[in-house]
Amino acid sequence: MENPQLLAQRQRRALIAGSVGNFIEWYEFAVYGFLATLIAHNFFQLEGASALSSLILTYASFAIAFFFRPLGAIIFGRIGDRTGRKPTLIAVLLLMTLATTLIGLVPTQATLGIAAPLILTGLRILQGLFAGGEYGGAVSLMTEFAPPGKRGLYGAWQSFTVALGLLAGAGVVALLSGLLSAGAMLSWGWRIPFLLALPLGLIALWLRLSMEETPSFIRQHQQPQPPRASVSQTVKTILLAIARVMLWSAAGYTCLVIMPTYLQLALHTGFNQALLIAVISNLGFAATILPAGWLSDKVGRRRVMVTASLLLLLLAFPLLKILQGETTSLAVSALVVFIAGGIVGLLAGPGPAMLAEMFPTQVRYTGLGLAYSLSNALFSGCAGLIITGLMKQTGNLDIPAWYVVATALISIPALMTLEKSDRQQRL
Repeated sequence: MENPQLLAQRQRRALIAGSVGNFIEWYEFAVYGFLATLIAHNFFQLEGASALSSLILTYASFAIAFFFRPLGAIIFGRIGDRTGRKPTLIAVLLLMTLATTLIGLVPTQATLGIAAPLILTGLRILQGLFAGGEYGGAVSLMTEFAPPGKRGLYGAWQSFTVALGLLAGAGVVALLSGLLSAGAMLSWGWRIPFLLALPLGLIALWLRLSMEETPSFIRQHQQPQPPRASVSQTVKTILLAIARVMLWSAAGYTCLVIMPTYLQLALHTGFNQALLIAVISNLGFAATILPAGWLSDKVGRRRVMVTASLLLLLLAFPLLKILQGETTSLAVSALVVFIAGGIVGLLAGPGPAMLAEMFPTQVRYTGLGLAYSLSNALFSGCAGLIITGLMKQTGNLDIPAWYVVATALISIPALMTLEKSDRQQRL
């Protein structure tokens, strides 16, 4: 029997190693979202086009990366399920870091012409491909190392590092915008957050090289192979998983990433003020993730996630209406987005463990990674495109709330099918 102290050390290393890649991935996605207006001006400013049209093109580039995440989940998920979590997670980290760093080096449209947005979009596609292989492996690593009765808490660390990545992205952009003039930020300052991915990636690589393979994967390869689930059953499980995390994907990006741009364009909020509100919403998100994961180990995933979904369904319109109020102060706006972010955190805390419990070890990396990436492709990556596109067509400023409500009506019935025994079973 393994020494408890050594086992605890292995579990801590697994948490850290699984977290660092998620941090870098979501740091970059936050940076791209928060710098959307500057990137639109530098890469997607068509002659005679409005600022909103350029922003839609920027979000189209943002969205296309998400549609390559499912392909990455399949490619790297199969490798991870066959050769191991560790070597696969090291490979995707290296590739993802390289693609992010190169974005900070791409010449703008003024220098390269039409080639500039094409190169940028190509790098975004590569990012999506590599990021698609990150989530399934990181969650598998964390949950397969989790002690009995703590899988929700261990899985929640994945979401918590997402929050830290989003906060770091917002914080770096806010800091640079405060230190640099608007002209410098537009000219070259926007590149700095992307270039910072390189030293971050090297630190993450050092941490991942020290991690070990998961007990579940080792057991699977030491025992006779169990019968594989049928393709139809696996597809049904993936579709159910997508329905369960749909609201998490949609509300997460609406409240945490798209909101700064919405505040600037729709409500004419200043850039720095919008960024401050984004930081506060992400603080709310971070504050509830780990408690929600811990609570789901005690009372079940269903209670926590259904409660959060009902809160989003009921509060989406009231919270948005408060933000839209002409007399709404900055303090009240901050409180509103903090609450919204906190509710999303209640979904993100139990979410990783819930997904891990839906798939057996032999297909877990692929299955949960594909379900999560498909949901993100459809409902996160397209959030900015859908919301800004519909606002342009209809002039309706309530589109963000409609988007959250529509996805909640699908996720709630799917989450109701969760069973109490799921969290008690061995992976």
